[in-house]
Amino acid sequence: MIAEIGLAALWLAAALAVLQMVSGGFALRSADGAPNPLAIYARPAAVVQAVLAVLAFLMLLWAFAITDLSIKLVATNSHSMKPLIYKLTGTWGNHEGSMLLWVGVLAASGGLLAGFEKRLPERTMGATLAVQGFVALGFYAFLLLSSNPFERLPVPAAEGTGLNPLLQDIGLAIHPPTLYAGYVGLSVAFSLAMGALLTREVNPAFARVMRPWVLGAWVLLTFGITAGSYWAYYELGWGGWWFWDPVENASLMPWLAATALMHSVSVLAARDALRTWTIMLGVLAFSMSMLGTFLVRSGVLTSVHAFAVDPERGAFILGLLGLYIGGAFAIFALRAGAVAEGKRFSATSREGALVFNNVMLSAILAIVLLGTLYPLLTEAFDVRVSVGPPYFNPASAIFAVPMFLVMAVGPLLRWKDDKPARLQFELALIAALLIGSIALVSFFGQFALLPLLGLGLAAALGVAAFLPLRGRNIRRVPVATWGMVLAHFGVAVSLFGMACESAFTQERLAAVAPGGTEQVGDFAVTLESVTPVAGPNWTAIEARLAVSENGGAPVILTPQARNFWSPPQSTSESALLTRWDGQLYAVLGQQAEDGRWQIRVWWKPFVTFIWYGGLLIALGGILSIAGRVRVDVRRRHAAAKGAERRADLEALGAGPVPAAAE
Repeated sequence: MIAEIGLAALWLAAALAVLQMVSGGFALRSADGAPNPLAIYARPAAVVQAVLAVLAFLMLLWAFAITDLSIKLVATNSHSMKPLIYKLTGTWGNHEGSMLLWVGVLAASGGLLAGFEKRLPERTMGATLAVQGFVALGFYAFLLLSSNPFERLPVPAAEGTGLNPLLQDIGLAIHPPTLYAGYVGLSVAFSLAMGALLTREVNPAFARVMRPWVLGAWVLLTFGITAGSYWAYYELGWGGWWFWDPVENASLMPWLAATALMHSVSVLAARDALRTWTIMLGVLAFSMSMLGTFLVRSGVLTSVHAFAVDPERGAFILGLLGLYIGGAFAIFALRAGAVAEGKRFSATSREGALVFNNVMLSAILAIVLLGTLYPLLTEAFDVRVSVGPPYFNPASAIFAVPMFLVMAVGPLLRWKDDKPARLQFELALIAALLIGSIALVSFFGQFALLPLLGLGLAAALGVAAFLPLRGRNIRRVPVATWGMVLAHFGVAVSLFGMACESAFTQERLAAVAPGGTEQVGDFAVTLESVTPVAGPNWTAIEARLAVSENGGAPVILTPQARNFWSPPQSTSESALLTRWDGQLYAVLGQQAEDGRWQIRVWWKPFVTFIWYGGLLIALGGILSIAGRVRVDVRRRHAAAKGAERRADLEALGAGPVPAAAE
């Protein structure tokens, strides 16, 4: 009954998505402020749909937990001997399950929006829910018509084939769900943007509703990308933290667009500016998440991240991509001219700095998009082209360097208009840190240009992040400002880690006999033994490495070469020794004919700062959300008190009392 309950819940949720879409659409036909009676069903339809979609996902989760081998998806992606945690994470470690998770989070977000958001005019809310229902309906159709997660086998399988061994890691419990939640947050921002555009209600009130969703999506994407980077770093055994893999890029592109959107919507909420920018970026951010969905699930890519290899599914998603995004940009083209222009500002203002950095982010996004899609386009003409770091790194740096410089100065500028001469001390300090850091590092050796620039920018940005606090009473600094400071400092920390890893990494590849020792930096690595070991669903050859730093007490590392039997696959399990100033990374290779073992060891100075910085960025976003929500709650509370006071005055015979009388 598990599969039948889940499938029935999906069909009912799809039907409610239709009701939500139609009922919300009737809100656009409201006249003279009177609500259309048919529009009242949009909110309850969204809430009940959310319950049903979540129920469907829980049914699939239960099926994986008990290894129900009568369900095709479980039989092809699980195994009775797998640890429970990998059974559960296997629910979304495949195409159908991941799409059901996507739909579940999408419906839950729509339900939360419908159930708790009361600030938007009902006409705008109706239009927003109609768009959200339209988006959900497409994914329900995709699941039910081409990717049914509850399909039964004619005869239950005797045993499952298991999950991809590379996905049998705790990272699968963190990385995909947070990314999906971030993508879905962008779908809500997209629906809000379309709703406001359709009703011509693009204003600060709309932006204050949209901002928490954008911030939340951005935080989740930041955390998901950070977790995914570290997962790939230790799991794949390549020693790198970012490979410019097309599917990695597919998660980076929505993050870049969301970063620009986050700043634009904040300006609109606070200063009533960048109205058109905000709508356009709302569409663009969701477009990138849809493109990422297409790349991962279309079968056009071969990657450890990609799930589907069925071109029919890819065509379905491509159709949804064209329908949603093509339609959204068409509406934007028709309606953008009707959006009233916001308040003007000068180029030398905080708004001007944000616009400049939005342009830089958009340029980097275009570079990543081109580098990701170009090999796919050339392959259609039987020409294979590989695009990697030699393209992405310098091309992105052209726009990233000025962006980081403006990021250091922008928060110091005043709103609307400012004079750079007012910031002579701050500008001199930032320039001195940038130039001094580059000169200091250059004194100790010759390094590539990009790591040098990265170290200089990290130093300048790290100090500049705290300059907005200069001269202020720390106790009275808004929580959202602390969030900005922490996020910008996190960027500096990550940039420092990236530059150090690139400039100072030391590597040693050697064939070592048991008892042999190799030196990597300050570490002496001795191969003590190589022995066979076994796990619940794998066997392995495990090396025992004794690692001594500067002659100190040895620490044991145990890298492995694993062989999984269901499904049959070999993997390399790295071993890490973490210090405050970096990581020692060890991988076991093959055995040579003379009995020696191939050992590859890296010393990566400050590489962990890459992920520490990512966590700081996400934490800064969380603080910003908390601060903004706190301010909004206070604003609503004050408005309610004012309305109550006006009502009391009118009841006492004072006549109509304007809002200013509060």
